[in-house]
Amino acid sequence: MSGIDTFLGFPRPSGRPGIRNRLLVLNCTGLTDAAARRVAFALPGSVFASTMFGMGMVGADAGFHTAALAGMATHPNCGAVLLIGADRTRLDQMIAVVKAAGRPFVALGLDDTGHDAHLLSQRAIAEGARLRRDLSVERPVSCPVSELFLAFECGLSDPSSGLAANPLLGCIADWLVDAGGSVVLGETIEWLGTEDELARRAATPKVGEALRRAVAERLALAHAAGVDLLGTNPNAANIKAGLSTIEEKASGAVLKAGTRAIQSVLAYAEAPATAGLHFMDAPSYSPESLTGFVASGAQMILFTTGLGNSYCSALAPTLKLTANARTAGSLPHQIDFDASDVLAGRNLQDVAQDLRRCIAATASGQLTFGEILGEGAESISRFGAAI
Repeated sequence: MSGIDTFLGFPRPSGRPGIRNRLLVLNCTGLTDAAARRVAFALPGSVFASTMFGMGMVGADAGFHTAALAGMATHPNCGAVLLIGADRTRLDQMIAVVKAAGRPFVALGLDDTGHDAHLLSQRAIAEGARLRRDLSVERPVSCPVSELFLAFECGLSDPSSGLAANPLLGCIADWLVDAGGSVVLGETIEWLGTEDELARRAATPKVGEALRRAVAERLALAHAAGVDLLGTNPNAANIKAGLSTIEEKASGAVLKAGTRAIQSVLAYAEAPATAGLHFMDAPSYSPESLTGFVASGAQMILFTTGLGNSYCSALAPTLKLTANARTAGSLPHQIDFDASDVLAGRNLQDVAQDLRRCIAATASGQLTFGEILGEGAESISRFGAAI
């Protein structure tokens, strides 16, 4: 049985255990997206992730893209991987990564089927069925919470997010870090106005400088594009709900980080080198942000919302929380954890204890509404033009 300090997970030959044991259908090139979707549809219970891109990406953009695909291919929640692509040359990159991780896989490309996409689908379905059957005999074992790597996100926030839901995640961050686990936050532009305070919590001066630089570069990017953050972030819904500026929004958003030292600033899709609290320099838009976390190895995402936000990761169970009683009542099949009693006066630490139980249950197999209703997807960020 799992407890508050353990969960039932699936050990991997390398890295953290999975909290799910899924077959991942990973499409590695845009030309094969439709074929790969047919395959995933024919294999109920599998997870689908894809890129619509391939040749033409250069420089850092190509590097981030490859890192994201590699991170998904070796994600802890994937027990086996079915790699699909247009040609063997590009598949070889992912084959090498999956082999090194010791993960069962099959790789099929259009080159293998005379460029017949339907034949590719047929062969992939047969291979995927075999992989799914092999996974079905595996059983989870008890694992310590120190093996958990949680990612924190907020979306469609309102004042309840900064007043209760995000501080609640701060309690979870402190608990997990103290237990030897790992936590990551992203949405760089939502550190604006808090970067000096965050830098003072950095484990080293180098990490502190990286925090400040990441915020400055995102702000410069917005200015160079002529973007007025007011109306963009916070967006119109945030403003209507009562958040006036990005600085005000950020002051609530960073409360998810708790109080422990910040160990590093990760690049998009970069896995942390140590346990502890980490920040990821990444876009704030949830689909891209969540995929960055997943590619870095986070097994679960805790996602706070004020007004409601149904988007979830496909690979990492996404636990939706709100401290807005109206939202919890109106979205009963979206919200997994109702934290509204914090604002009604209940002790924050008592609610955090309940949330720790919910996290352990979810890590041990309890489904989120996002999983049940099929809300999950992955979206890899792009960082430049293609040739």
